[in-house]
Amino acid sequence: VRRDELLVDIETDKVVIEIVAPTNGTLLEIVKGEGEIVLAEEVIGIFEEGAVDGRLADDDGDADADVDAKTEAEVSDGATKNSGPAARKLAAEKGVDLAAVEGSGRAGRITKADVARASTPRFDPAAVDPITEINTGERVERRVPMTRLRASVAERLVAAQQTAAMLTTFNEVDMSPVMALRSKFQDEFQQRHNGTRLGYMSFFVRAVVEALKRFPEVNASIDGTDIIYHGYYDIGVAVNTDRGLVVPIVRDADALGMAQVEDQINVYADKARAGKLAMEDITGGTFTISNGGVFGSLMSTPILNPPQTGILGMHTIQQRPVAVDGEVVIRPMMYLALSYDHRLIDGRQAVQFLVAVKGLLEDPARILLEL
Repeated sequence: VRRDELLVDIETDKVVIEIVAPTNGTLLEIVKGEGEIVLAEEVIGIFEEGAVDGRLADDDGDADADVDAKTEAEVSDGATKNSGPAARKLAAEKGVDLAAVEGSGRAGRITKADVARASTPRFDPAAVDPITEINTGERVERRVPMTRLRASVAERLVAAQQTAAMLTTFNEVDMSPVMALRSKFQDEFQQRHNGTRLGYMSFFVRAVVEALKRFPEVNASIDGTDIIYHGYYDIGVAVNTDRGLVVPIVRDADALGMAQVEDQINVYADKARAGKLAMEDITGGTFTISNGGVFGSLMSTPILNPPQTGILGMHTIQQRPVAVDGEVVIRPMMYLALSYDHRLIDGRQAVQFLVAVKGLLEDPARILLEL
């Protein structure tokens, strides 16, 4: 293998970590196979740096072998000519036709990795796998193991409901002021901040931070019989991916401008969907915001992310009739939900916190003036 070539994906309960070759060399032994559970510091493979059979690995993963010129001249297949001996050996073992393989190496050279990909059977939905599918007449069931991420989410959600005295309080917010502000300054904001769009989440992050300053219990956590009051504001923003829900952390959100908040959220969202989040990206957090509105949710009760004691649920913006100054008008309204741990936060504090968030969003100038 060549340096930086992907050797294995390790899926933890939070992220997928890519392990790459530290330098050119050979993977001598695979100690742990695909799908096995391993512990920290446990050996999963043996890697040897440098030489392969006395020759340095070239940059397409094959050994630089001295191939007899006459033998090469006798080979008439162009695909065979443009492949190394290791790739040809693997192709022979796997029964792969090199003429049908697209090379990814220099000048289209076919590597062992190309052959391995070509030899891997693609999933055919019409085919029945006797191990994972049970066909009982016209009704088919497919059994697959949970990913580590999905299993961890399941465990944490159940644990949160079993250990915390979780309650949820609701309110609604008129999004007209925020929407008007975004519409008025969107173009100028993008020009000033290198194309960064002004979204809703930055308003919510800033509003939440100001409300947390007033109600420190909502920014605290419980550790056994102790209460830990955090003097910083690390806001988790829930991101849904194909692998499940992850919560990257916008750290020191109180010290960030709107554009910085938007940039961090966008970077985390891209990394999450690509499976590139690092452990430090999702570790910690003092409060979480979850936006079910992007999927059309009108109202829900978000579940706490332990050991945090509060989580805010955003929902879809819907045009609804509301009473304003004694008259019925149509306004873009959003339901807000605050789930909280009643062991630490009283109902009065929870309601006042949510009312504070509502007030900040309905008069965004208060966010900037910290009123």
